[in-house]
Amino acid sequence: MTQRKLYLGPLTDNRRWDRVVIRSDDVIVVTPPKCGTTWMQTIIALLFSGDPEVETELSIRMPWVDIRLRDLEEVVERLEGMTHRRSMKSHTPMDGLPLDDQAQYICVFRHPLDAHLSNRRHMHNMPITFYAHWFPEDDPDGLAFRRFLDGGTEGFDMDAAPLAHILRHYSAAIALADRPNVTLFHFADMRRDLEGTFAKVAGLLDISHSAETMAQLVRAATFGNMRANAERFAPSGGKGFFKSDRAFFHSGSNGQWADVLSGDEIARYDAMMAESLTPEERAWLEYGSAGIPSG
Repeated sequence: MTQRKLYLGPLTDNRRWDRVVIRSDDVIVVTPPKCGTTWMQTIIALLFSGDPEVETELSIRMPWVDIRLRDLEEVVERLEGMTHRRSMKSHTPMDGLPLDDQAQYICVFRHPLDAHLSNRRHMHNMPITFYAHWFPEDDPDGLAFRRFLDGGTEGFDMDAAPLAHILRHYSAAIALADRPNVTLFHFADMRRDLEGTFAKVAGLLDISHSAETMAQLVRAATFGNMRANAERFAPSGGKGFFKSDRAFFHSGSNGQWADVLSGDEIARYDAMMAESLTPEERAWLEYGSAGIPSG
């Protein structure tokens, strides 16, 4: 049995997974922060229920097991008491999770620069102050981006989702991508073809709904609908956890970094990516299937 890597940060403790007994039909969504976690969880919740009006309540019904902020005993008791099919989320790379041969692992990635800018806004929208010095509201000197490039994969850095941690997620997922129960999705592909994403996830989970129902589920999971109904779709929505539930769904766009980062900042990022990934690996991580040449 392969030794699991330890990931510990102010928010994350992957040892908490030791208390979870994985079931063969479990679905575990594994992503770096702000890469489409909530979107994929919503797709799964809609497919599980077949009801476009289902109250997803992701924080309770599909818990983030790693997070230290929730009492572990309560989370374990809640999971063990579920008689329906379960789904959970993790921001721990795949090499830090228990690997079951039957459970489905759905890994979602996004262009690292878009994920970074989304994470900046996310941190400003939260009451947690762990990372106020990482993501200053007024940042004329580009401190947040420097820390994104220079941060590591352990301890305090890890939970701020620096580039190194995103790359660790990616390499760990690629290493297991040949397993039939580990599948990689990309945020950009979900944006381009949400209907196709639903069909692919439904196939992986062996779930079937009528064409009419599937069309309703797809409409429910559009970015516009989720943002318009943010109290329903945001994790812990309607409970006052975020300063603004609607701000959780800021734009969902790709390429937002192009008008924000300087030429020097992009050059530093390019150098790190070229050093860390093959051209093919980088193309997919940044742009999904659109980054891979056809033919």
